[in-house]
Order: sequence, then C-alpha cells, then structure tokens
Amino acid sequence: MLVGIVDYRAGNLTSVCSALSYLRVGFVAERSPELLRKCDKLIFPGVGEAADAMKTLRSLGWDDFLKERLRSGVPMLGICLGHQIIFEKSEEGNTDCLGLIPGEVRRFAARRGLKVPQIGWNTVERDRESPLFAGIPQDAGFYFVHSYYAAPSDQNVVIGTTDYGVRFASAVNSGPLFSVQFHPEKSGRFGLRVLENFLKL
Repeated sequence: MLVGIVDYRAGNLTSVCSALSYLRVGFVAERSPELLRKCDKLIFPGVGEAADAMKTLRSLGWDDFLKERLRSGVPMLGICLGHQIIFEKSEEGNTDCLGLIPGEVRRFAARRGLKVPQIGWNTVERDRESPLFAGIPQDAGFYFVHSYYAAPSDQNVVIGTTDYGVRFASAVNSGPLFSVQFHPEKSGRFGLRVLENFLKL
C-alpha cells in the first residue's frame, strides 16, 4: 500500500510524515497531483487560511484531482484545514471551497471563558459507529488548533462531535471521504489509532 500526502503549501507536513513512518507505511508527499495518481489512499492535511489554501489548490490542479480520485473510490482523509475546505463555503475570507460535502465553515463566536482559536485537547463524542474510531473509547482526547468549525448540511455525514461553546462536527464521513478537525498525528496513541484505522479501510 502507498499513501499519498497532498502538499499544497498549507503548513508543515513533518508531523504527518513522522506518524506514517512510525506506523511503517509507505508514503509520498508531492506538490504535483499526477505524482499521487497511483496511490492507494490520500491524506489531505493543512494549517493556515482558507482563501490562500484554495487559491493554491486551484493553481496546482488539486481541486479537480481530489474530486476525480473520490469519484474513483480512493479513500481520503482530511485533517484540520483539510477538514474545513472539503465543505462548500468558509466564513474565513468568504471563501468558496471544494464542495465535496454540502455545508459551511463558521468562525467560533466570542464567548467569556473560551479563547479563539481553540488550542489544546478536547474529546470527540461519536454520533454513530465508524471504522475510523474502532478501538478508541468515547472519552479519548485529541489535539485541536482552529478558529473555525464545520457545519454540514446533512447531519448523516457526522461521525463525531466536539463541544467548544458550540457543538460542532469534528469528524465526518461521506463515501470514501473521511475528515477530522483535530490533528491525529499530534494526538498520541489514540490519534495514531485513527490513522491506523484509516489505513486499514
């Protein structure tokens, strides 16, 4: 099995590469879509700003490539910013995103006692069973860093929610597409288990 990491200049991929090395899986990280065409699975990570990320994705041809690969049934895992821009629209820069799943991305409202961005550990409550969370307890903690959250139009795609002043979709699944707001590569043994579960799909 060969895993392709989508490198669209949206953050440091070192942690994802280190996690996959620890799991002893073959992977490549490339900035050219065509170089990942033969990969069995794709990981779509990212940190940063939605508008800049979408501009780069389109300029490099990643937007059409990701849609085509999903239509072909290739499993894909979005992480952090990669989780947000799979939706149709983001309030961050009023950005049109990939539209792989219907819904929008909203900014956390300012609330007393809650800092924005959310930085640190929080739990994911599973709304329904998913192979992505196999072997992981309900109270498991994961590491988050984000100011925006996903609000899917169809709640049936939600496989995990997290509470940070508002309950939001922290994990979704639609066909071969899985996506998480937290950083599994920075979330210790349970995060590694999420990655391992994805690789076993």
